[in-house]
Amino acid sequence: MTRMAGPSKASIAQIPIQKPTWGADPALVAENAHKIKATWLGHACFLVELPSSTAGVRGARILFDPVFSDRCSPSQSIGPKRFTPPPCRLEDVPEIDAIVISHNHYDHMDTTSLTNLLARSPAPHVFAPLGNEAYFHSLHIPVERAHCLDWWDARRVRTSISPSHDAIEFDVTFTPGQHFTGRGLRDQFKSLWGGWVVEGVPSESASAPPPPRVYFAGDTGYRSVPSSTDDGPDTLPVCPAFKEIGERWGAFDLALIPIGAYAPRRFMSPIHCAPRDSVAVFRDVRARRALGMHWGAWVLTTEDILEPPVRLAEECAKAGLKEGAFGVCAIGETVSVEVGGA
Repeated sequence: MTRMAGPSKASIAQIPIQKPTWGADPALVAENAHKIKATWLGHACFLVELPSSTAGVRGARILFDPVFSDRCSPSQSIGPKRFTPPPCRLEDVPEIDAIVISHNHYDHMDTTSLTNLLARSPAPHVFAPLGNEAYFHSLHIPVERAHCLDWWDARRVRTSISPSHDAIEFDVTFTPGQHFTGRGLRDQFKSLWGGWVVEGVPSESASAPPPPRVYFAGDTGYRSVPSSTDDGPDTLPVCPAFKEIGERWGAFDLALIPIGAYAPRRFMSPIHCAPRDSVAVFRDVRARRALGMHWGAWVLTTEDILEPPVRLAEECAKAGLKEGAFGVCAIGETVSVEVGGA
């Protein structure tokens, strides 16, 4: 396998990073009040805020796969080291209602980040795949706030953000993908992996807008390519889970889909999406808008660090996607997305 070289300073400088505003820019607050706000915090970490039904009150906030440590490793002395920093300090992340974990690999489930976030008051709920119960117990997370789900399991979260306002509610559902798990040699495939659907609770009013729907793909492959290129035939079998997800929910306002860590393809294709696969996932789950993730933080595979967004743009053009439907944003940038758009 080709050795993974460190990126150059010139390449790193081309990855934009900005201090998060969380969508609270004064000039855009009113315009974005009824939109989903997604802030990319690097790699697979997003803070998503659902629209609020009450003026001046924030919506539900869900933090996906938070990893703020320097190395994605059991030790901060060895292992892959960040080449781009997080766009803010962990303590600068605003109040959140739920933390959602796709699987237990170190670039997605970080003990230091979780310990600090779960020490907050009020503490958020935390959701993760089945098999992580002992891990959460080791972190002393109260059982009423730690939820380990099987594929297709769902939970409703109801939480109060202010004594003077009604509680906010949203649903989380764990969905299948194509990956693997393990934090050491003895726990391989001892827990599940997958993606998550987060959606608002439908209103009983016929005139109410549709509930927002967000799909977070986590870390996943789509098909297995038996060559070093991405030119495998279209007849190669693909993971059927994504079409089923699209059929169950009908459409998603926003999908967060991995686009990096895919080379060499003959080794990485079963577990990671290349941009061609990412576009296929986008279409299978019937997303209206998507943002690429799982790139720009650590060197995990052999492709150039700037290649994923370039190839994503190429694949979107080949697939005939509407311009702007699926792209990337700066680390720290907040993207606002319409609910129920065309």
